[in-house]
Amino acid sequence: MVREVGLRDGLQSIARVLPTAQKIEWVNAAYAAGQREVEVGSFVPARLLPQLADTAEVLAHARTLPGLRASVLVPNLKGAERALECGAHLMVVPLSASHAHSLANLRKTPDEVVAEVARIRAARDAAGSATLIEGGVGTAFGCTLQGEVAESEVLRLMQALLDAGADRVSLADTVGFADPASVQRLFGKARALVGDRLACAHFHDTRGMGLANAYAAWQTGITRFDACLAGIGGCPHAPGASGNVTTEDLEYMLQRMGVATGVDVPALLALRQRVAGWLAGETLYGALWQAGLPRHAQPTLAAAAV
Repeated sequence: MVREVGLRDGLQSIARVLPTAQKIEWVNAAYAAGQREVEVGSFVPARLLPQLADTAEVLAHARTLPGLRASVLVPNLKGAERALECGAHLMVVPLSASHAHSLANLRKTPDEVVAEVARIRAARDAAGSATLIEGGVGTAFGCTLQGEVAESEVLRLMQALLDAGADRVSLADTVGFADPASVQRLFGKARALVGDRLACAHFHDTRGMGLANAYAAWQTGITRFDACLAGIGGCPHAPGASGNVTTEDLEYMLQRMGVATGVDVPALLALRQRVAGWLAGETLYGALWQAGLPRHAQPTLAAAAV
């Protein structure tokens, strides 16, 4: 499954504020195309990210669509309390394995984030909520601010998040430093350590290896991936962290590999065209929209969305 994160990770990197009505159109079209997990925004102060100030409204709409899992990013307990109040199905708590990036992005050390996850878990349990907590370990393959990040530190923090109460964890190549060999090595070690509780992979295509890295993670048993429509996204506190893996390209690759994702790729391309109109003037990415679908592939891809 591909979790669409364009409405959060993508839009936070773009200065313009997309109207709530267009975000809801995006959610509806993604749902109609067969996507069943969407990260609809983030509960952060509006003064910091005005692009995501309407997360509660978008989440409320997403929750009306049967079978759609709506997730949000929460940087702290206050954000988590909002997610619980609004009924998010899942909240992602970001942790950077790079100490330098963690301080720049969250103003906390990685271990302080782990302690925050323990408080979030306590709040979730006290509320009797079914909202899942996902600890997202970012800069898992290195950082433009710090440089090398030791695999042992990534694995330590991943286990610490689970011990603190996260239901599951994910690994992210925040700045596009990963390569397929390093992905296989780290994801292999992580899977050996925590098994299926390593539930998602998040790659950036900064240096053109996003799809290759996704395939390498797939070979270790990962079946859930984050991606952004049109490859938008990036981290404002990580210089050079441009472009998430493109949703439509990743869906196309998986389906060509024989994976039944349930997503109609031509419908995704049509949604991409609409979003491109809303974001006119912004830099968008992706190969499939330029080359188009092979003529013989179109019925096959549409059939996979049954």
